[in-house]
Amino acid sequence: MRKTLATVLATTLIVMGILTGCSSSSSSNEATSSGKNGQEEKVEISVWAMGNQMKEFAQQFEKENPNIKVNVQTIPWGAAHDKLLTAVASKKGPDVVQMGTTWIPEFATAKALMDLTPYLDKYPEFGPDNFYPGSVETATFEGAYVGVPWYIDTRFLYYRTDLLKEVGYDHAPATWEELQDAALKLKQRGDNKYGILLDPKESSLGFMFARQNGSKLIDDAGKPLFNEPQFVETVDYLNSFFKNGSAPLDLGIDMIQTFKGEGVTPMFISGPWMVKMVQDQAPELEGKWATAVLPKKENNISTLGGSNLSVFQYTKQPEAAMKFVAWMSQPETQLKWMEVASEMPAAKKAWETEKLQSDPSYKVIGEQLKSARPLPLIKQWEEIAQNYMGSFEKVIRAGDDVKQEMDTFNQKADQILNK
Repeated sequence: MRKTLATVLATTLIVMGILTGCSSSSSSNEATSSGKNGQEEKVEISVWAMGNQMKEFAQQFEKENPNIKVNVQTIPWGAAHDKLLTAVASKKGPDVVQMGTTWIPEFATAKALMDLTPYLDKYPEFGPDNFYPGSVETATFEGAYVGVPWYIDTRFLYYRTDLLKEVGYDHAPATWEELQDAALKLKQRGDNKYGILLDPKESSLGFMFARQNGSKLIDDAGKPLFNEPQFVETVDYLNSFFKNGSAPLDLGIDMIQTFKGEGVTPMFISGPWMVKMVQDQAPELEGKWATAVLPKKENNISTLGGSNLSVFQYTKQPEAAMKFVAWMSQPETQLKWMEVASEMPAAKKAWETEKLQSDPSYKVIGEQLKSARPLPLIKQWEEIAQNYMGSFEKVIRAGDDVKQEMDTFNQKADQILNK
């Protein structure tokens, strides 16, 4: 069972008051300290990140800041959440940490992330005005600016233009009805052919489509709306792709492999990183594929996610940590990150470059970002999302009744929200 922050803190007798009072940060600490004869001594900071590329950037930062040593620890996404919980409970962990945007409320509630607001004058690089408002929203909790937008993520449609044209579509499906129709027609090409790849393990997919159908997910009073018609209809809609065979349950084949060649799955919904992967791994598809904003129901809202960089409240080197975060926040650094990791920069100025203005795929991402919103920024969201995936699996694999399963899920969500 997934651990929660409350469980870990209770186990270790950490309470909120202790968390608030035990911060080792201090604005008087400098990135370097003076040793004998006034010589600056090297300080070390640790960074927890979810990608090997961070090590390259740490090395470049060290060249520009020779008195700061950066130790990068790469952590798999699947293990990162629980590892962070342990760090909070023990008050021993990184100085800088990569935070998934949906994790911010949980760890900010525990006062585990430093409020950077008092340091904005000294480090203008991570000022909120430098980033898109939606990204800043993911880094802000109860008035505290506890993370700096690093890269942003949204979801949009990838499709094979040549195969869609063969079934009567000279354009990307623009509505829910067109997406369903096109997927079924593509499925009818023959055995072991499908229309679209929908990842049942990505919880954001259901919530994103539900918003397109008018669902608020959670109302202003904090009441879950997962058994209301808008959400139930959405789950029914997504389930229809699995029921009629236009979406596979388990292929066990790499997404790029099913996209190229005969196009086993000629459509899929994914993020910006897949643009470069398709270009690099399927060069033979040049001119035969494209990206498009998501099909529309009432709207075509997509998710707004990504990662922020936060300074851990328990750091003993806050100034060095913030200096690193400020460096990573620069538009030039974020553009270099995009080149190696295929993740979109959060800095607004980065989007003014020719590459992001002229490339058709990146223009689609920019267009989709206009209607992208973060998932509810509440500390319980991760647990709610995990429960949704379990319920959705029962619907698509066991054939459970959608309304009954959503009633059960909604009841569980209500319990989570009222803990």
